[in-house]
Amino acid sequence: MSFAGANHLAIALAAAASFLFGGVWYGALSQSWLKAIDKTEDQIRKAGRSMPFLFALTLVAQLVMAWVLAGILGHFGAGQVTLRTGLITGALCWLGFIATTLMVNDGYQGNRWSLTVIDAGHWLGVLLIQGAIIGWMGVG
Repeated sequence: MSFAGANHLAIALAAAASFLFGGVWYGALSQSWLKAIDKTEDQIRKAGRSMPFLFALTLVAQLVMAWVLAGILGHFGAGQVTLRTGLITGALCWLGFIATTLMVNDGYQGNRWSLTVIDAGHWLGVLLIQGAIIGWMGVG
């Protein structure tokens, strides 16, 4: 299935750029993130899932996210997919779906709010990057 006018190159670049952003984000905040989840690096390594599997899963998830965001932006119509609309749409998707979901899930699970802030900041960056790239490159 493909959205009409989907720019597959923009989707791939958006997913790749946001994946790289995640590496930088969590690399910089790794100690704070570990403290927020109350685990050590050794405990993470022993959890059972291999890092290559998790990285592949993350990249696939970000490809899906970029594809859906491109579909949402594509509904604006010809000439309306711009850097500005990409950023605004990414931010609104984050506010309406990601931030709210993280707050509810972390609240019920008893997670530290610092985890919510770290993860929400990551996903905001992801959606802004994806929206900017898809908006800048436009539809196919």
